[in-house]
Amino acid sequence: MTSTPHQHAPDPPWIFRTYAGHSTAEKSNALYRANLAKGQTGLSVAFDLPTQTGYDPDHILARGEVGKVGVPISHLGDMRALFSEIPLEKMNTSMTINAPAAWLLAMYVALADEQGADRKKLQGTTQNDLIKEYLSRGTYIFPPGPSLRLIGDMIAWCYREVPKWNPMNVCSYHLQEAGATPEQELAFALATAISVLDTVKAGGQVPDEDFEIVASRISFFVNAGVRFVTELCKMRSFTKLWDQILLERYGVQDPKARRFRYGVQVNSLGLTEQQPENNVYRILIEALAVTLSKDARCRALQLPAWNEALGLPRPWDQQWSLRLQQVLAYETDLLEYEDLFDGSHVVEAKVAELSKGALSQLALIDELGGAQNAIDYMKGELVSSNAKRVRAVETGDLTVVGVNRWTDTEVSPLSAGEGAIETVDPRLEAEVVNRLKAWREARDPAAVDAALSALKAAAASGANIMEPSISAAKAGVTTGEWAGALRAVFGEYRGPTGVAVVVSTGEAEDVEAVKKEVERVSQVLGRTLTYLVGKPGLDGHSNGAEQIATRARACGMEVVYDGIRSTPEEIVRRAKETRAHVIGLSILSGSHLDLVQEVIRVMRAEGLGDIPVVAGGIIPEADALILKQMGVSRIYTPKDFKITQIMGDVVKLVEATALAEA
Repeated sequence: MTSTPHQHAPDPPWIFRTYAGHSTAEKSNALYRANLAKGQTGLSVAFDLPTQTGYDPDHILARGEVGKVGVPISHLGDMRALFSEIPLEKMNTSMTINAPAAWLLAMYVALADEQGADRKKLQGTTQNDLIKEYLSRGTYIFPPGPSLRLIGDMIAWCYREVPKWNPMNVCSYHLQEAGATPEQELAFALATAISVLDTVKAGGQVPDEDFEIVASRISFFVNAGVRFVTELCKMRSFTKLWDQILLERYGVQDPKARRFRYGVQVNSLGLTEQQPENNVYRILIEALAVTLSKDARCRALQLPAWNEALGLPRPWDQQWSLRLQQVLAYETDLLEYEDLFDGSHVVEAKVAELSKGALSQLALIDELGGAQNAIDYMKGELVSSNAKRVRAVETGDLTVVGVNRWTDTEVSPLSAGEGAIETVDPRLEAEVVNRLKAWREARDPAAVDAALSALKAAAASGANIMEPSISAAKAGVTTGEWAGALRAVFGEYRGPTGVAVVVSTGEAEDVEAVKKEVERVSQVLGRTLTYLVGKPGLDGHSNGAEQIATRARACGMEVVYDGIRSTPEEIVRRAKETRAHVIGLSILSGSHLDLVQEVIRVMRAEGLGDIPVVAGGIIPEADALILKQMGVSRIYTPKDFKITQIMGDVVKLVEATALAEA
């Protein structure tokens, strides 16, 4: 090929990742080594919910959650098994971990030390974005102040000890999943990055002359939706705004240090349970949005599998997504050209429009005192935006192929039959708990106590948390013990739900009809129909629960929703206190069988067995049958996208229950 001003030898491709991890460290290790053998060039570790929220597998809140959405990592022994036969010095590892990020990095570094690796050669990323956890994902532990302090500690430690590591990966991915508009995604992510850099500056651990180095190691993890042109322009806007912020706000002079470095997983929110084969096209289009524009191209890309709306993907499904990346990078001529969109008046106008909207939001967040003090505002805005998106799908204003248009379909051979999705052995949890007990019995209790005392002392004094955490990992401290020590010093946090204000549906005809039914049935009941929405277990994906609660309130119901992370006992107690007429349980972590069964057991023990229970989440048909046998009255999955119809159904259920008892 002849080089020309616009064409050249292919650029190196981005890092190919697959977000993976489940069951046990040993099974996840086998999956990682298989994916690396297939051409994957970096690891992206998915941790289970107990690990993400700082609990050991035998904690009451971990019940039913172990190994479901990721791999359980409770101690250094698990980390050894996870990376067995994988030399950390040669690997680029991304860890989707936030509240316990310092702990997982500490175990990773402790293992690297065991392997004899040079710390300065370790490469990878810890997500470590707590503000978006408060807004959208829910795997937070500590309040905002201590959380930002821990992030600052990691950044200050990493730039000295592991200089190739990205200690902070500002994650706007879940913001879009929670309904963020492109302008909100830009603004809320950049506001988070600003809060982190301000924390580092105020912390005094990084000399002023080295601040530029720290700024250059802040990376981002973004989302790319199916609105291809808008998403491409969003990424170009990100690059321009980040460059502007680092130059004007922080005085970073080196253009290389001001580069917007980002990894991406393309959108999962838009993947459909109906006609899931269509998701393959959506994933490809979304991948183009973050790869076509050379000046705004991602550094790493991980693609969801086509069937993630159905359940846990199989190795073959993950391979298919990996092959899509490889075809794009190696078979096309994409990497041979300069930026395809330079000089496009359409792209430039859209970038300017998005940037203007984002800067307006940033100015408002600054007025509120920065991202740390604007959490309630941003959460409310996300719930409102998501409500508008959901409503648009319901009404057909937003077309989703196979969902609200062209719904007739042939049976898909891809998702038929046994083994269409990966499942986790229900006996796994007991196995993991037994291993944890054996680990505790084999370690030196005195060394553990000393390590935990040193950890608490560092947390209380303001000393950097990283070296005490690494020492704790080497002493055999567990994830739950590490988090428990810091909970004792920092306390815990409960984030806002964002559903306090009814979002207007524009006096929609269907909502008004249900509202009249609520008024009528409330008269029959003798008081306003009360709907308790509960999130049992550790699942932090609250978007669905928030939309149910918001729409129920819009329909005139009395809504009780306390947010995420409740035990079955807490949900039943609240139902008793509020005299709820119906309980709705939202679970997207795959733990519905365990958690729903426990809620119903406690309800019956407390004399509330006559209250109808409805359940929502990613629930396979076979599991739906089991839930109905347990006593669940209604089951709703992503295919039930018309929320007002669900509200009408719930009203009829409550009325039928009341009449049956009369």
